[in-house]
Amino acid sequence: MSSADLVPGRVVHLSSGFYTVQTPQGQVVCQLRGRLKRLRAEGDVIAVGDLVQIRRLPDGSGVIEAIEPRHSALVRLDPRPRGIYRQILLANIDQIVLVFACAEPAPRLRMLDRFLVIAEKQSIPPMIVANKVDLVGMEQAEALFGLYRQIGYPVLYTSVKTCLGIEALREQLRGKISGLAGPSGVGKSSLLNAIQPELGLAVREVSEQTSKGRHTTVVRQMFPLHIGGYVADLPGLKALALWDTQPEELDGYFPELRELVANCQFSDCTHLHEPGCAVREAVQTGRVHPQRYESYLRMRFGEEE
Repeated sequence: MSSADLVPGRVVHLSSGFYTVQTPQGQVVCQLRGRLKRLRAEGDVIAVGDLVQIRRLPDGSGVIEAIEPRHSALVRLDPRPRGIYRQILLANIDQIVLVFACAEPAPRLRMLDRFLVIAEKQSIPPMIVANKVDLVGMEQAEALFGLYRQIGYPVLYTSVKTCLGIEALREQLRGKISGLAGPSGVGKSSLLNAIQPELGLAVREVSEQTSKGRHTTVVRQMFPLHIGGYVADLPGLKALALWDTQPEELDGYFPELRELVANCQFSDCTHLHEPGCAVREAVQTGRVHPQRYESYLRMRFGEEE
């Protein structure tokens, strides 16, 4: 078989060993070639978002013959009796879109901080969407989320009711593979419907189905955008534990802390009680927001969000 017989595509759905691949000629339901299946011992061989080469079969189905190298992946390390298993939640992801409401429900900023640490650790650019601005007004919304922009994270303020930020969000999604995450009730579905009719409903239906499974839910489908790109819900992101993060490396995933740690008196400073701590000094002088410092301490010393 020559390379001319192969068709390029991207995996957009997986279920029970069957992979739906989007090709230039349309979608093809494929299975994995036997030699590739044998690579599964230490982690997922293939995931939603992967670029692949398939061979079409006479009955219209296909076989995945090759998997292209990934430029990024959102990974969950799953401890199993035989060792650590690398579960790929989304391959070739370009950004994580973290959606939180300004009210109804009240923003859970410690959860947001946890998600940002996950994004930092896996080197995936995050974008924060502060939704339902109409419920509190822009001044209050900026008071809630403005500190993240000061740190350097992009923050987009949105409201479906007033159409605030919808076009800007559409442009941020254009041409990218985006994973969406956030608490229930924050308006993700409404935002997606505003960007592309019926998109939010489709994403929510898949999310509800997969969330009924184990807490290690894997993203099983991503949806194409008419403007180019794909979106995938990440219902399992909250279950991504930080157990594989060493306590002493946590400050490196807080952008406003990592530039300070070299100035601490002790190289193993926990930033809790040691003398000569540059981080605590920065909190006292207002350079580091006390809310973010509190989040760091809770993650460092094992308190839940």
